[in-house]
Amino acid sequence: MNRRDAIKTIAATSAAAMALKSSSLAFAEEAAPAFTLPPLGYGYDALEPHIDTATMKVHHTGHHQAYVTALNTLAGKVPELKSKPIEEILSDLTIIPEDSRTGVRNNLGGHFNHTFFWELMTPGGAKEPAGDLKAAIDAAFGSKDKLIEDVNKAATGRFGSGWAWLVVGKDKKLSVAATPYQDTPHMELAAKPVIGVDVWEHAYYLKHMNKRADYLKAWWTTVNWDKAAENFKKAST
Repeated sequence: MNRRDAIKTIAATSAAAMALKSSSLAFAEEAAPAFTLPPLGYGYDALEPHIDTATMKVHHTGHHQAYVTALNTLAGKVPELKSKPIEEILSDLTIIPEDSRTGVRNNLGGHFNHTFFWELMTPGGAKEPAGDLKAAIDAAFGSKDKLIEDVNKAATGRFGSGWAWLVVGKDKKLSVAATPYQDTPHMELAAKPVIGVDVWEHAYYLKHMNKRADYLKAWWTTVNWDKAAENFKKAST
């Protein structure tokens, strides 16, 4: 092989390598999942002793991951999951083809609810409501204690699995509600969440067994009222 042929061979090899690298990057981008499990942002043990480490780990990496995995399967045949904002879909599930609607309702609802739940319990925030949120709570319920009483009543009254919520409705006022399974306030209530507590047994059974009321008492100590205030501001606009 002469010098000219050697240079041609090297150039061709380099071009092929670059093309292969470009193709691999394009494939990686194309294959990126539509949904990913959001990190907690804090350790699984950060809410001890109120919420135990084992429950947090299984709840996050097991239950929440299952919703994300199912959503990525659904996204392969439901383009709306890739093109529309989550809350827009949850507010009008009729935009989803009927044969996929139940799957989207359950799994997108579960993904939204759990992401909201983890953020609400982020350690280090205020332990009491303040500012506009406190004023709204006092106006609607009389006090934070009455709010907690009403949310707990909705939570203990939810038969089977579901969630209890403090929401802002269409009238821009606060109210308490409960939803079944992984339904979000956007669905039947046409409302936006401020506080939400998971009352599926997987949220508390390892520590509290069947004592949902004990779990609720412990859970309220984890609420980050700064996050709740952010949710209230967003829900009120």
